[in-house]
Amino acid sequence: MQTKFKRGQKVKLLIDPDPEYVEYHTEITEEEITPIKKGMSGEVNIILPNGRYHVRILDKHGKEFAYVMIDEEHLEEMK
Repeated sequence: MQTKFKRGQKVKLLIDPDPEYVEYHTEITEEEITPIKKGMSGEVNIILPNGRYHVRILDKHGKEFAYVMIDEEHLEEMK
């Protein structure tokens, strides 16, 4: 399978992901939840067998707080 991105590569979301495919870190409380939006950045965590990407979303301090499953065409490489 040819993939555009590699594991650990920094990427930016080009769309608001479907909330059904967002998984927040277990240490996050209901009050701390930040909606995952277009333009947020993260790292490719896993390339799934169906060609989608499991992306680790990072906060402004570089700490992971959520994961999202998203298609390749909805990601952009960050330099």
